[in-house]
Amino acid sequence: MSQHVQPGKASQDRDFTGGMIPPTSSSYVGSTGESDLDGRIRELVESVSEVPNYFLLEEMMITAVRIARGGAVTEGDFKLMNRALKEMREANEVFHPYRNHRKVTVFGSARTRPDEPAYETAVEFSRRMWEEGFMTITGAGPGIMAAGNEGAGRENSFGLDIALPFEASANEFISGDPKLISFNYFFTRKLSFVKEADAAVGLPGGFGTMDEIFEALTLIQTGKASIYPIVLLDAKGGTYWKFWKQFVDEHLARLGMISESDFHLFRVTDDVEEAVEEILRFYRVFHSYRYVGDKIVLRLNAPLTDNALAAVEEEFSDILKSGRMIQGEALEEEADEKELSGLVRLVFRHRRRDFGRLRQLIDAVNAAEVIEQK
Repeated sequence: MSQHVQPGKASQDRDFTGGMIPPTSSSYVGSTGESDLDGRIRELVESVSEVPNYFLLEEMMITAVRIARGGAVTEGDFKLMNRALKEMREANEVFHPYRNHRKVTVFGSARTRPDEPAYETAVEFSRRMWEEGFMTITGAGPGIMAAGNEGAGRENSFGLDIALPFEASANEFISGDPKLISFNYFFTRKLSFVKEADAAVGLPGGFGTMDEIFEALTLIQTGKASIYPIVLLDAKGGTYWKFWKQFVDEHLARLGMISESDFHLFRVTDDVEEAVEEILRFYRVFHSYRYVGDKIVLRLNAPLTDNALAAVEEEFSDILKSGRMIQGEALEEEADEKELSGLVRLVFRHRRRDFGRLRQLIDAVNAAEVIEQK
């Protein structure tokens, strides 16, 4: 068995964008158009206890008032916005107690039967990932989703159910569990799939699986979501993802619609242990990253040796905007993540493009020689 990944190594203050959300500003919160109403909203906001950021709450309430008054926003739009916000809140409340646990999202067909090799592969994969300290997130339906919950076990699973007219309830392995979340909208559900995961694995599936895999790849490729491992897993001898990659090779890559480095954002395999190792290796030395201004801050579980650092800097000089790669302690701007303060930092000015190359850098860091910690 590979070196165990401790669940507690995940950041408690998760930001799936890697820190690319703009910093909070108190200079502007908007207006309802009525100064008296603005004042009453501010008074109400200031009377609410345990609010980490009053300016954001005030701006949100002003936005809600402007939506409610109609005009450009129909009643249908109003209902959609309200339901979407409610679904995001409910999902956050469910995931919050488990925020320091690593998690892997499992995608795949709802039509896969329990006696099919792909189902058995999903069960085995999720079971192995729990042995390595990862919880499993699925779409809570039948097929591959049920297999993911079965392999991880109810206590180690999340189910992100979607209201559909032809699926009556969640699968038996997550039904009735407090970690089962119901969604009306695919977009809020997909947000949780990406936002809460530390890795994603796709097994064979239909339009939904394609949508979810391409969504994750697009967000990572464009820097809108933090890089994490994406593994496309077949049953032994299966060819589903082999032919998917052939399409990507012969059409997307050949026509110049993606970069060569984008192929490093995913791995195709028909071996469960290879899939598990791909995810564990990603977190061998690398822990996480965020942006501070134009600097990217990679948090590492151990410092690189001087020779390893020099080699990495030379190999990846093309992604440096300017200056050098500096290895050291946490920056002052990272004080909001105290639980990560003891990790080593690798800091440099990043061009914020070609995130496949950034994934290659992370792989190189994970393969580099490190100074053993006492």
